Amino acid sequence: MIKKTSLIIMSLLYILAGINHFVHPDFYLKIMPPYIPFHRAMVVLSGICEFVFGALLLFRQTRKFAGLLIILMLVAFMTVHVQMIIDAYPTLWLAVVRFAFQFVLIWWANSVRNFKGNIFYS
Repeated sequence: MIKKTSLIIMSLLYILAGINHFVHPDFYLKIMPPYIPFHRAMVVLSGICEFVFGALLLFRQTRKFAGLLIILMLVAFMTVHVQMIIDAYPTLWLAVVRFAFQFVLIWWANSVRNFKGNIFYS
């Protein structure tokens, strides 16, 4: 039951985070490192990826792959979190905490990858 709940929470977090890229794109545009091109397109692409990967977690057939994609996405997002530390945005301590939290999210994504149950029925 705990693994199932954890999986549902993670899925919803990524789906909502993906939607947030379209609702509040300015936040994501502010944190884009200057060396990454096409900021607006990257915000849209990352929002789509978060939404799709979160949705794919819900299905047993795609869960393992979706978890791997989330892990790879979080590793790619490390550049953004490093830039947030460099810019001390919004504050240095918060940027450091957000960076460290990426490792928790990677661990969590790896742990839900192995859940074999079906979340739509018992």
